[in-house]
Amino acid sequence: MTDLDDIKDGKDFGTEVPAVNEPFFLKGSNALDWGMQNRLGRIFSPKTGRTVMLAFDHGYFQGPTTGIERIDLSIVPLIPHADVLMCTRGALRSCIPAATDKPIALRCSGGQSILTELSNELVAVEIEDAIRLNAAAMAAQVYIGAEYEHKSIANVVKLIDTGTRYGIPTLAVTGVGSDMVRDARYLGLATRLAAEIGAHYIKTYYIDEGFERVTAGCPVPIVIAGGKKLPELDALTMASRAIDQGALGVDMGRNIFQSDSPLAMIQAVSAVVHDDEKPDKAFDLYQTLKDQLA
Repeated sequence: MTDLDDIKDGKDFGTEVPAVNEPFFLKGSNALDWGMQNRLGRIFSPKTGRTVMLAFDHGYFQGPTTGIERIDLSIVPLIPHADVLMCTRGALRSCIPAATDKPIALRCSGGQSILTELSNELVAVEIEDAIRLNAAAMAAQVYIGAEYEHKSIANVVKLIDTGTRYGIPTLAVTGVGSDMVRDARYLGLATRLAAEIGAHYIKTYYIDEGFERVTAGCPVPIVIAGGKKLPELDALTMASRAIDQGALGVDMGRNIFQSDSPLAMIQAVSAVVHDDEKPDKAFDLYQTLKDQLA
């Protein structure tokens, strides 16, 4: 039997070197199972502890909004420069090449449109389909203080429970309605609540005053939403300030795919997030790359 031939006793056991279990690098994630940590380690760079997520899931309630009318034309060229793709299962299956090696944060909430109450969502993807799509994370909105607050929390809880069973993290996205105030008190409440019910990382909005208290009071990583389209320098400044105040990345959509040069913009954003580039230098990079790509 060949596997019994020439068996040699082990001799190099490194007895003089203590065994080491290195703690996981990501905030609030050290007690998670190996599969969960592995997926989070694909979302957040182990080198920097940060991430640049490219969000193009807007169509699930907005339809073909400006910049993502043709995902194959506007988003696919950006994929090499993103750390994570944030999208729906429909867009993933129909537009994103299966050969891509980028982790997927799968939009798993839905059930409403811009014509109705935004907080009235449901879980729109079953765990089996998230597994089939090799999702690195599942995402759902949580609307604290909105009409359907309880329902949105229940949606996130369902994703957390089913995702934990199979080692898939949950991203809770704090939705803010038009009647809600975006301040440190509200965002601190929303992000902490999402973390307390078990979300593995949180997407929320950056605010000019008190954002460092929001990140400090949240025991799991926070990434900021890009929000509405801003001038490129303003968007880069927002990202830089958020990182300086404790955010571990960005999940940008419109500020990238609606930019005059999306390919240049995503690289400038990455320079801010991963290289600590200051906004003015990152904007210079954006201008240089824009000119080269023209």
